[in-house]
Amino acid sequence: MIKKIGIIGRTYRHVQRYRQILMVLFKYGFGDVIDTLRIEQYLEIGLQMISRRRREKIETLSRAERVRMTLEELGPTFIKLGQILSTRPDLLPVEFIRELGKLQDDVPPYPFKQVKETIETEFGSPLNKLVNYFKETPLASASLGQVHRAQLSDGEEVVIKVQRPNIRKTVEVDMEIMLHMATLMEKHLIGWDIRRPTQIVEEFARTLEKELDYNIEAAHMERFAMQFTGESTVYVPKVYRELLSSRVLAMEYIKGIKPANIDILKKEGLDPKEIAVRGFDLIMKQIFVHGFFHADPHPGNIFILPNNVISYIDFGMMGRLNRENRENFADLIIAVIKKDEAKAVNALLRLATSDEEVNRHYLERDLIELIDQHFYRSLKELDLGALLHQLMDLMSKHRLHVSPDLFLMVKALGTVEGLGRILDPDFDAAEQAAPFVKHIRLDRIHPKRIAKDMTDAGTEFFHLLKEIPGEVREILSLARRGKIKMEFEHKGLEPLLSNHDRISNRIAFAIVLAAQIIGSSLIVLSDVPPKWFDIPIIGLLGFLFAGIMGFWLLITILKRGKM
Repeated sequence: MIKKIGIIGRTYRHVQRYRQILMVLFKYGFGDVIDTLRIEQYLEIGLQMISRRRREKIETLSRAERVRMTLEELGPTFIKLGQILSTRPDLLPVEFIRELGKLQDDVPPYPFKQVKETIETEFGSPLNKLVNYFKETPLASASLGQVHRAQLSDGEEVVIKVQRPNIRKTVEVDMEIMLHMATLMEKHLIGWDIRRPTQIVEEFARTLEKELDYNIEAAHMERFAMQFTGESTVYVPKVYRELLSSRVLAMEYIKGIKPANIDILKKEGLDPKEIAVRGFDLIMKQIFVHGFFHADPHPGNIFILPNNVISYIDFGMMGRLNRENRENFADLIIAVIKKDEAKAVNALLRLATSDEEVNRHYLERDLIELIDQHFYRSLKELDLGALLHQLMDLMSKHRLHVSPDLFLMVKALGTVEGLGRILDPDFDAAEQAAPFVKHIRLDRIHPKRIAKDMTDAGTEFFHLLKEIPGEVREILSLARRGKIKMEFEHKGLEPLLSNHDRISNRIAFAIVLAAQIIGSSLIVLSDVPPKWFDIPIIGLLGFLFAGIMGFWLLITILKRGKM
């Protein structure tokens, strides 16, 4: 979707959008970021039209709130970026994570005419030949698309998700600009080269590419339905592949009750307590049995059907956890519950990675404080969601990087637990989770599992032994041909090199300025016509140009705060 942008590249083709982004950044008080990134070197034409006086007075808002408001105003791509960053406590402080979690994806709908054109273009047939009727007013409208009710020719009631026109082009432009800014961050912000913002943007581009392909969401739905085949407590909407493309997705229309409408649930003879238990069991099965889970199970994405059956909708955001991470997470929960901080630290370190040495002493100390906050009361009173989120915050504090899927899992568990407490104030998430955690631990020591692990390890070791002679032979061959190379990388020299370049540029500028003054003086003394008040005009113009250059150099130095 995106291509690497250099100093001179496609950024200039998107100057109008770049200017708009910069204006919004100035509006919300991020002019210091623009100055630090030195974007004026790359986009001077864009900055000339931005007045800093137009920025609103927003000193009463926190920086995290201003970031959220900035992303909301910048539109779909940046909203999605904020939503994804809200699942990355390893990248952002806690206050930013919580604020970005508030980002809303509700936007005004686009005209039915464009919806109709998209569907007819995708399937090469008039809309009235594809469906019996199509409701022009959308059920919901989001940044990437909107949803309409319709009826197929065989009478099936469906909802059809249609992508916004030209949204892919909009996203591509924004992603190219975003990648350019990330490149500048790595170059000009000390320490940000370690955070690798360009890698984050490229990862985000891959995620967004998947969201722009409704074939992937359809595959999610079908896989989810397959893993719950025969399960009577959950229902997955059917996908209608005759109306499926990368930009259009038709699925079964679900007529149910929102789980937060407790009075209506009771009126229809449904049991909120049973729904709470089933909902938590389902998310635990998704995570700890199948390793493939609905990552956004908020009340708006869930319907309750007759007989307390739970139906999920909107499968655009899914999470995956492999067996190793599921087992390590179970070890972590058990160690925390048993107040064994040493084992809890070991489990944490197996779940995470770090760019630097972790201080185990401080990590254990913080874990003890966390355990003391939650386990002075009974397990029934334990707020599992709050405990898990604080564990993620603790890992972020110690610069431990966890996979986005792990954080999505924690977020999903917290959301479902919160919904369970709304349905049943006495809901005990810890009791519901215990059998699944216990099953994972028992499965690890099952004889079949042990035999399989030993067989796999033996096979891997055998392959390794077979490969060693060939690898050694290759190394010796390279050594004989003199093709072995050793690379050294200097860290921390970027600011010094940048300052060196700036000093060199200023010296060269000053030399040119001095030459201009000397040359103009010689022309004035030579008395060369044409003249103005007996002074050679060419000399005067030379002095004028030299004066402008001098003031420009002085302003630049003062702007950087250094003489």
